[in-house]
Amino acid sequence: MWFSEPVRYASTNHRPPLLHIPKGHITRASSASLCASSLDCRLPTAAATMASTALSTASNPTQLCRSRASPCKPVKGLGIGRERVPRNITCMAGSISADRVPDMSKRETMNLLLLGAISLPTFGMLVPYGSFLVPAGSGSNAGGVVAKDKLGNDIRVEDWLNTHGPNDRTLAQGLKGDPTYLVVESDKTLATYGVNAVCTHLGCVVPWNAAENKFLCPCHGSQYNNQGKVVRGPAPLSLALVHADVDDGKVVFVPWVETDFRTGEDPWWK
Repeated sequence: MWFSEPVRYASTNHRPPLLHIPKGHITRASSASLCASSLDCRLPTAAATMASTALSTASNPTQLCRSRASPCKPVKGLGIGRERVPRNITCMAGSISADRVPDMSKRETMNLLLLGAISLPTFGMLVPYGSFLVPAGSGSNAGGVVAKDKLGNDIRVEDWLNTHGPNDRTLAQGLKGDPTYLVVESDKTLATYGVNAVCTHLGCVVPWNAAENKFLCPCHGSQYNNQGKVVRGPAPLSLALVHADVDDGKVVFVPWVETDFRTGEDPWWK
């Protein structure tokens, strides 16, 4: 078996000579080579390469399978391997009653723990907000406390009246530590009541203004008369009262639980 080597021409006007193959010497392999050689002569280089690849793949079917990235199914009838039969698996689930679910008691316990973990911080946040909305000093002690001055010393009536003149209102430490005014009457005697200085609007300490004879709140403009009764808002209530008693020469603040003599109503701070 012999082949005439193909001759390439630079000019496209000339056709290459035909190949001469003796009769009876053409086989399947020679046919593939012959086609590839003929295409190599007449087609550009890239096209000839593609044609050669296609012919070689046709002569070796398994090469087509290996050239692909995904697994392929061998061609039936070539005797290469076995066909893969797909298997379908069906899963069936039945319904289970709630009382038969495993670990249901553990789930309920975890839900209770989660509820408690959320409730505790929430309650802790509500307490300061609630105490902010309730006017300071609204609570009452069962017994009285000795009034103290700004230095923390017990206030004695005699000493106090010697240093404070008529119509004087000076702060002292009262029940629950609230700032409370000791009132000196116009006849220079100590009044039997004290006035809580905490504003009933938002809890500011209300100073005494002797020029206007009023308690004037600097925060939002609330005004109270010389006894602590509200005369101008936005404060909704009068200042709280306490009893100013004298025990062994000392001033003692006692909770006021009787009717408010300024308004004739029950005390709101009780």
